[in-house]
Amino acid sequence: MLQRVDQAAGMSLVVFSLLLFTYYSVWVIVLPFVDDDHVLHMYFLPREYSVILPGIAAVILLLCIGAFTAVVMWKNRKPKRAD
Repeated sequence: MLQRVDQAAGMSLVVFSLLLFTYYSVWVIVLPFVDDDHVLHMYFLPREYSVILPGIAAVILLLCIGAFTAVVMWKNRKPKRAD
């Protein structure tokens, strides 16, 4: 039972990542070559966000990694001996 739940969760993450990658690729690679009055532009945010959003995501990711590292190091520290 748990294996199926894990497989479903993993597959949903893979599908979500694939959709996000496809959306971002079209947004950054294809959209600059499409006319500004085309209906395709209606489905995407302005181009400035194509740089801002991944930058914010990278900062959040680095903060989470740093916080995790700090917590692990704090929990694993050994008290100093008083000789």
